[in-house]
Amino acid sequence: MMKFRICVLFILSTISIFAITPEEIKEAYSKSYNYEKIEDFENAIRALSAVVDEYPNGYTVNLRLGWLYYLLGKYANSLHHYELAMKSSIYSLEAKLGYMLPLLAQNKYSEVESMAYKISSTDYYNYYANLRLAFSLRMQEKFDQAEKVCNTMLATYPTDINFLIELAYVKVGQEDTEKAGLIFWDVLVLDPENEYAKSYLQIENGN
Repeated sequence: MMKFRICVLFILSTISIFAITPEEIKEAYSKSYNYEKIEDFENAIRALSAVVDEYPNGYTVNLRLGWLYYLLGKYANSLHHYELAMKSSIYSLEAKLGYMLPLLAQNKYSEVESMAYKISSTDYYNYYANLRLAFSLRMQEKFDQAEKVCNTMLATYPTDINFLIELAYVKVGQEDTEKAGLIFWDVLVLDPENEYAKSYLQIENGN
């Protein structure tokens, strides 16, 4: 019995010696954010190594690593960490929204569409889910579906530049260039320096 108690105490003392402290976690995140500011994404990831070693299934650290690997262009790693974050917090929308980023970067539009519908089933008017849904549908030439998404969101955000631009490009895809031009003109009224609208209207005007 005495030997068993000694063994237990040794295990507990070992854990307490090697476990990362709250202050060390705070410092690790601080270093990571500072590296990200100067676009040193590799060191931003490396700064969190002790945290992820201690909490391999932790929500916050995997969410952040998903983001950093996305910025680094290592999309498989990014997806892996976003998946761990989603498993850790199954109701998290931010993890699902993050998961869409490396998919978009790889032009995996059908998978983006699927994830967007999952998010909108919980949060129907989620801004970024619907914006990425409209884009992914347009890129798959599902123009009618994309138009419906844009119109639904514009009913809620009538002057939103991003959804107006998406709708304009949908009209281009539907070969309704007159309507596209009118929408891009509206965009310029709201945002006079908008490069998308200026570029399209210059081409349409032969400039």
